[in-house]
Amino acid sequence: MAALTTEVLIAGGGPCGLMLANELGRRGVRSLLAEPRPGVAFNPQANATQARTMEHFRRLGFAAEIRAQGLPPDHPTDIAYFTRYSAHELARLSLPTATQAVSEIRSMGGSWSAAELPHRVSQKFVEATLLRHAQALPFNDIRHGWRLVEFEEYAQGVRALIQPEAGGEPVTVQARYLVGADGARSMVRNALGIAWGGATGVRRDFMGGQMFAVYLRAPGFYAVLPHPRAWMYVSVNHERRAFMASVDGKSEFAFHAALREGENADAWGEADARRVFAQALGVEIPIEVLSAGTWTAGHSLVAQSFQRGRVFLAGDAAHLFTPTGGLGYNTAVEDAVNLGWKLASVLRGRAPPTLLDSYELERKPLAERNTAYARRFADSVGLFPAPALLEEDSAAGAAERERAGAYLNAHVRLEFNIPGVTFGGRYDGSPVIVGDGTQAPPDEPNAYVPSATPGGRPPHAWLDDGRSLFDTFHSEWTLLALGAQAPDTRPFIVAAQELGLDLKIVAHASPALRDLYQAPLALIRPDQIVAWRGADARGAMSVLRQASGWT
Repeated sequence: MAALTTEVLIAGGGPCGLMLANELGRRGVRSLLAEPRPGVAFNPQANATQARTMEHFRRLGFAAEIRAQGLPPDHPTDIAYFTRYSAHELARLSLPTATQAVSEIRSMGGSWSAAELPHRVSQKFVEATLLRHAQALPFNDIRHGWRLVEFEEYAQGVRALIQPEAGGEPVTVQARYLVGADGARSMVRNALGIAWGGATGVRRDFMGGQMFAVYLRAPGFYAVLPHPRAWMYVSVNHERRAFMASVDGKSEFAFHAALREGENADAWGEADARRVFAQALGVEIPIEVLSAGTWTAGHSLVAQSFQRGRVFLAGDAAHLFTPTGGLGYNTAVEDAVNLGWKLASVLRGRAPPTLLDSYELERKPLAERNTAYARRFADSVGLFPAPALLEEDSAAGAAERERAGAYLNAHVRLEFNIPGVTFGGRYDGSPVIVGDGTQAPPDEPNAYVPSATPGGRPPHAWLDDGRSLFDTFHSEWTLLALGAQAPDTRPFIVAAQELGLDLKIVAHASPALRDLYQAPLALIRPDQIVAWRGADARGAMSVLRQASGWT
């Protein structure tokens, strides 16, 4: 039997697996990625890339490439609610176009002080970009049309069997580590016997139960839309609750309809897709059905463990969301960001294997936090009733629409203006975070207070020369030396050399940055998390040893 050798075997080629291949490949780590699909996603799937994810894409150098995809640069990215798309508008959150996002972010502060704003782009485009960059790295072996069949761990690594989906001889793979990024029905998680924790089977009128998904082309949609264009259209009526995201800003849409009591869409076809779409639209227009299927909303599940020895879970294999807030795919990307630098550090001898234990300790609480937020958003919109009165042409109907509009205008800001969720995730209590005794600001979904308290995202600022502060960070470890009279940083340079860490000193004399970080020194991890901050460098060796997992 043929045999291959690699350092990391990645099962699954969605955003998580592809992001991990990018993180590893850029650090010179050999990986083999096996994905059963013949290529990247055809269906749109996830449709919202959050600002923190865009910052990571910026760190890797392709945020602008991602932002140029999906909707046209001048297309609105609003979220709007209607009784039916061709009838009454109830609520709207207006958001910047892709072009506006690039310029407006430079003047934004407070909760939205960031290097990037969110981008509304379907996962199919993101996957294609991630794949292109992963394939360009000589250390990656990306194999679409291949499935992980079985695996076993032994003292020095993992022995696995992969096989072509189209038939053919299986291949043995010897790897140092295995990462299961193989989706909600993860073969890796099931083989390890790791159960889900959390809630499932939650029933709601909307976003709780079976959903009918249609990827469709409707060139005549805008001709019957009597309202300004949006990115997401949500129908709220007693007959059919649904949401629809624009895929290309021209004619393609990702449409998802909630099923009513007694309906079963498993056998539904094109005629049903046209019927259900017309119920949300309010009129019948010609559509082309590109694909259709079902999925289940109402999950907020997190695997009870993210690691067994040399095997890790990430992405949907580790946590399963109801997609309110768009948190599933973005949480998956950050799994890869967290795990990537740690695997590389261990494989290159710059950290002990115990550093990898911090992956679950950091990411599992974040998954529990994010699934709880998604469930809160789903309850907010899904438990809101839509009586027939909402569409009645009467004074009572108008009053009902006003009431619904007030509620939905509050809800849309709860679910879609979420800098706190996006930027506020923290790794407090992690053994590789060197705490300083300070407490981070409260974790609130709709407000974010920048804080350099170790364990969270570094506070962001735009520099006088027009650059993002984040653009000055090193690709691995960064020691920020802030203020006109920053302390001597030589102890960190010496300690990093002894430990084999790739550390760069980045000095900024601005008093405003010194005040923002509330300390003259701050250590930034490769995943752009504050690992430590302090007034001087006297404990440099101890700080770096703890942050890199040696103590």
